[in-house]
Amino acid sequence: MKQQTVVIKSNKYGITLFLDKKLPFQELLKDISEKFKTSSGFFQNAQMALAFEGRDLSQEEQLEVIRVIQENSSLEILCILERDALKESFMKQVVEERQQERSTNNGRFYKGTLRSGQVLESETSIIILGDVNPGATVVSKGNVIVLGGLKGMVHAGAAGNDNTFVAALNMAPTQIRIADAIARSADGPIYIKAKADAKGPMIAYAEEGNIYMEPITKEVINDIRI
Repeated sequence: MKQQTVVIKSNKYGITLFLDKKLPFQELLKDISEKFKTSSGFFQNAQMALAFEGRDLSQEEQLEVIRVIQENSSLEILCILERDALKESFMKQVVEERQQERSTNNGRFYKGTLRSGQVLESETSIIILGDVNPGATVVSKGNVIVLGGLKGMVHAGAAGNDNTFVAALNMAPTQIRIADAIARSADGPIYIKAKADAKGPMIAYAEEGNIYMEPITKEVINDIRI
């Protein structure tokens, strides 16, 4: 009998995902995909918190797992919790807070700072009134505008729209992804089309598979495709 590499334990407000720590990550993603395909009817359109056990995942790996879950089920992940915060009462509190934030902000604005471990997702373009700290992640099918410092990971055009953009008052991300184009700070400097010492608000966009950044000017705003 094949050993289970993915085990799902859930309560009303959240899921704990127990993952094999030795299986190569890409194979693990396939197993997660199959697991949620077979259990998709159980979760239906639930909005839940997610926690991981058994394996340490990087921020990028956590994001990949969330994408696989949401591609293979109608489950919506509202946030990722630390492994010491798995009690149902705490999950209930966090989920209700996230749902209230979405209701208040109408799904297009988010007010507050995103801290390490938090994942913010939007079906539409989103404006964040605050900072995106290192370790936080923003995923949007539209554009992402940060009226503060962008120091975490962001994915605009998550449904494949490469005409989207990312803008921030202080642009210092660990990773930017626009549709399928990716730029990571760990791989060296993100592609810069403008002067390397440019200061102030910046905009990032994709062109021919690369990501470019330049200062926001009146001319740039006029050229933005929405």
